[in-house]
Amino acid sequence: MKIDVDVVVIGGGIAGLWTLRRLRDEGYNAVLLESEALGAGQTRYAQGIIHGGTKYALTGKLTASSEAVAGMPAIWRACHQGRGEVDLRQAKMISDAHYLWSTSNLASRITGFFASQVMRERTVALSTQQRPSLFRHRAFKGAIYRLDEPVFDTISVLQALAVPVMPAILAINKHALLMRPSALEVEAVNGDSFEFNYKRLVFMAGQGNEDLLNAAELRGPAMQLRPLKMVIMRGGLSESVFAHCMGAGVNPRLTITSHLDDEDNIVWYLGGQLAEDGVFRSDSGQIAHAQQELDELIPWLPQQGLQWATLDINRAEVRHADGHRPDTCYAVRQDAIITAWPIKMALAPLLARQVLDLVADVDKTSGELPAWPQPAFAEYPWCEPARWGMT
Repeated sequence: MKIDVDVVVIGGGIAGLWTLRRLRDEGYNAVLLESEALGAGQTRYAQGIIHGGTKYALTGKLTASSEAVAGMPAIWRACHQGRGEVDLRQAKMISDAHYLWSTSNLASRITGFFASQVMRERTVALSTQQRPSLFRHRAFKGAIYRLDEPVFDTISVLQALAVPVMPAILAINKHALLMRPSALEVEAVNGDSFEFNYKRLVFMAGQGNEDLLNAAELRGPAMQLRPLKMVIMRGGLSESVFAHCMGAGVNPRLTITSHLDDEDNIVWYLGGQLAEDGVFRSDSGQIAHAQQELDELIPWLPQQGLQWATLDINRAEVRHADGHRPDTCYAVRQDAIITAWPIKMALAPLLARQVLDLVADVDKTSGELPAWPQPAFAEYPWCEPARWGMT
């Protein structure tokens, strides 16, 4: 079946779905293709923090990365309240804020900076009574700040974005895709074949962008992967925690978010510098290091009876000559093809705006889409029993 469309988006993570919603709301006849479950790539591994840039300012100064995401919490909050560019009222905000704590030997380093005028609106120093209960313990020494960084259940964000436009989302077979100038042939998971005559084709498949660029016979933009070895833990945890522990460098020493598995057990998800450095450790070595970090940073937390596991993740992004993380999201157009990486979940609105700018010269058309198979939603890795093989 031949179908004329304005834009085809390939990749059903949060960035791809946000872009699809914006395109269709702006009147473009746009469709999205996904070869796995929606969110099956990097999205389901995201901690869900809508960064406001504070963690990138831990050296005591604002950076390009911190300023790039400064406005994102307000944008996401507006969407969650039903008054933003997309409607996220059905998405679940699992914490209204993220917290930053420092050990006693580092507390003085940031006190003056966080009290400065430039950071005052982003952070609030907390008294003992205002702290999350974990940090009210008498053994806690240091300072703690409340950050204007909401945390979302990422699968619920996917659902809020996708459900209203689900008829425009097609589940395809990954290896049955043929690109030609202005046309894309795909095979749906039920065996039906479709040929899309497009005006713009958007690659938004994360790590999969490299294969798409090769299929399109494009030499660039080049992609780089930055690996992480995250840690998950569960078993008798009594409270949810959403916090960064300040380290000696730009990255937090440890980042904790909390989620629920399929039996409603609290799962702590550990990232930050722990995950950056963990790629050089074995799974068991990473777990042992995480246990040591928690014992040092939260010594009053009992670790008996906990289950542990690691999650290996590759973050895909545009390549930098020095291999460093890009400061913000990236989108570039080459003839009719746009290649994009969000860099982080929080920047999905900004990336969608960049794509809209790159399709602004397209004449909008209308047309009916056929009934076709649609992809399922991914599940969280900590809801997969096989993940918990380690103790």
